[in-house]
Amino acid sequence: MNFATFDLNLLRVLDALFREGTTVKAGERLSMSQSAVSGALSRLRHGLGDPLFVRQGNRMIATDYAVSLQEPVREELERLESILTPPAAFDPGSSKGTFRIAASDFFAELLMPPLGDLLHRKAPGLRAQLVDLVPHDYVASLERRNADIALIPDLKLPDWINRAPLFHSPFHVIARAANPNISGLVSGDIMPMELFCKLHHVLFSPEGNLAAMGDAALEKVGRKRQVAMTVPVFSGVCRAVSESDLIALVPAQLATKVAASFNLRVFEPPMQIDPALIVGIWHKRSDTTPMSIWMRDQVFDLMKGLNA
Repeated sequence: MNFATFDLNLLRVLDALFREGTTVKAGERLSMSQSAVSGALSRLRHGLGDPLFVRQGNRMIATDYAVSLQEPVREELERLESILTPPAAFDPGSSKGTFRIAASDFFAELLMPPLGDLLHRKAPGLRAQLVDLVPHDYVASLERRNADIALIPDLKLPDWINRAPLFHSPFHVIARAANPNISGLVSGDIMPMELFCKLHHVLFSPEGNLAAMGDAALEKVGRKRQVAMTVPVFSGVCRAVSESDLIALVPAQLATKVAASFNLRVFEPPMQIDPALIVGIWHKRSDTTPMSIWMRDQVFDLMKGLNA
């Protein structure tokens, strides 16, 4: 038998013949005419090189070879039916699985605590993992199946990616409360431009870039700042500021969240910086995956609450 050219639909006919014992009843089971079933049986005999069934009065008796096929064929057809049947409605309370989120450590502070609480209450069998973004290529984690979603600033995306806008993130200036350079300022004030440009900055940059959105905004008003160091994680930025006289521009939501724990004071920047739009992105291959749909909905709902 040449399996490459064998019509696998014929196995459904063979199974029906096993179950019903006649071409008439097999045809009724498959919504086929008797002649169509007889034609399929002829092709089966030719393809498998065996009579498969012999006449004994009004009955069709399976040959020894056919009997050896009966259970394996039925099991394989049932397995294929199971594979191809759409999954039942997703039940988060009883489901198990892992959902990976590619994002900066900003989301370790702002997303993972409430997500952990939500999963503990609603989906104790599901596991969430926060993983690093691929530097210089935010969509690579999705393409390589290293992550199910990525949380990133809005940008142009390939057509195999879907996106959902989540929240706008303005920027605030953070400085340690004991920094002598801010002694005359009140939290919430606009930091004077001269002071902002005079002090040394810590810059969040996983790639080690020495300029970011704040520098582009300064350039528009003809000013520059002094970047003393770059750090690949926001927690490192906040820690460096809390233990030195350096300052930093960070997302407003993060500044508000960590100000008390890091003993920081928070100010408005002296120049206009357009708030970054943060979006959730995922590969279109996961559009209809039940667990992915449910997890995306939970993550995105939590994130939309951060809109400032």
